[in-house]
Amino acid sequence: MSELQPLLQSDRPEASENRPALRAEQEENTSESILDIKNDEGTDSDAAAAQSSQKPEYNPSMHRTLDHPTSNVDTMIHLLKGNIGTGILAMPDAFRNAGLYVGLFGTLILGAICTHCMHMLVRCSRELCQRLQQPALNFPEVGYWSFETGPASLKRYSITARRMITTFLFITQMGFCCVYFLFVALNVKEVIDHYFVKLDVRVYLIILLFPMILINLLRNLKYLAPVSFFAAILTVTGLSISFFYMLQNLPRTDTVKPIGSWATLPLYFGTAIYAFEGIGVVLPLENNMKSPQDFGGITGVLNTGMVIVACLYTSVGFFGYLKYGENVKGSITLNLPQDHILSQLVRIAMAIAIFLSYPLQFYVPMNIVEPVVVNHFETNRAQYLANTALLILAACIPNLGPIISLVGAISSSALALIAPPIIEIITFWAVGYGRYNWILWKDFAILIFGISGFVFGTYASTAQILYPSIN
Repeated sequence: MSELQPLLQSDRPEASENRPALRAEQEENTSESILDIKNDEGTDSDAAAAQSSQKPEYNPSMHRTLDHPTSNVDTMIHLLKGNIGTGILAMPDAFRNAGLYVGLFGTLILGAICTHCMHMLVRCSRELCQRLQQPALNFPEVGYWSFETGPASLKRYSITARRMITTFLFITQMGFCCVYFLFVALNVKEVIDHYFVKLDVRVYLIILLFPMILINLLRNLKYLAPVSFFAAILTVTGLSISFFYMLQNLPRTDTVKPIGSWATLPLYFGTAIYAFEGIGVVLPLENNMKSPQDFGGITGVLNTGMVIVACLYTSVGFFGYLKYGENVKGSITLNLPQDHILSQLVRIAMAIAIFLSYPLQFYVPMNIVEPVVVNHFETNRAQYLANTALLILAACIPNLGPIISLVGAISSSALALIAPPIIEIITFWAVGYGRYNWILWKDFAILIFGISGFVFGTYASTAQILYPSIN
């Protein structure tokens, strides 16, 4: 657990009454002190003032102590696997709800917005780390300290902000885990049903529970890299074979809807925002890098990985919906022909890949809930059983489409589109928002977009779960 300490949990004390001075305040105080010295000592203080002004700024990455830091390649692999999961296989279903061309351009735009929000979160984290002179902060801590060092009137909401982000982060990542769990069970069921005997999906959920527990004993990001790499190979192989089936005998584009209805568009938003599911692992990955300065930038790890992710999402959604039309299912692997050995291998390969990706998604919620669970259970066995019992939630809704859309609308939109602009607005309130306050207006636009998707997406997804026959 000491290796995970810099990433998610912290023993740093709660906010004190005296807030850390903002950079603008520090510079102002420094300037005033220099003027006072100059008035007292004359020109002899010029050299001291110049030396003081050249003092290097606090660099958080230089103060991190990590036993197993990850390389750029390791981080890229984790970033790809943190984003390319079951969501990419649900994109054809998302395109069915949006229409072919709305899904095409909407996914690219949404990918750009989500990537920008990831950059916003990293930027705010670095700013707050410099302000507090702390080596690293996690997502809830960034929310907490943005309010704590922001306007005095908002300081009272700092604890609330941290709790809300922690809650949504837990719900989001556990939602991902439940979908992953269900995805593996459904694909294994498809293969066994065809060749052997038909069983209820809940039977497979119970059977898979024990190996899921075993693989989650691997809790170090450095050691998870080879597992993620192997899962990435299986994912690429499965997607390649899926494209082989999708690109055969493609119908004309006018055979599917170019634009979806207003009633189903929120379902598209929920599924699409779910697909860009990496917001929860961005800060843990950046905090655990050997060279964190390579994470951002135009050609950095984050942009490179997210461009690959956005292109894959768009391609799978476009060609999957064009191929199978209104008959497309919650996962494109379920549409592949059952009488082909190759398609059955795709189901097995993707099931194994998602299974191996599970520890990375489980990494975040377990480090959130574990301290709470430990406080309520005395023995280690009871603690671990209480933690892994959360997997049974997946059996409640054995249908991928609605649960993916609901998780995306509720938690993913809150974390990926609502929290980052709020944090950026508060973090840089005293520093400024650029010429004509363009950063402020940009953040307000993203915030309104995120809240709209949250409200309408949640309503539509809940209605689909409660009344599936209507859709």
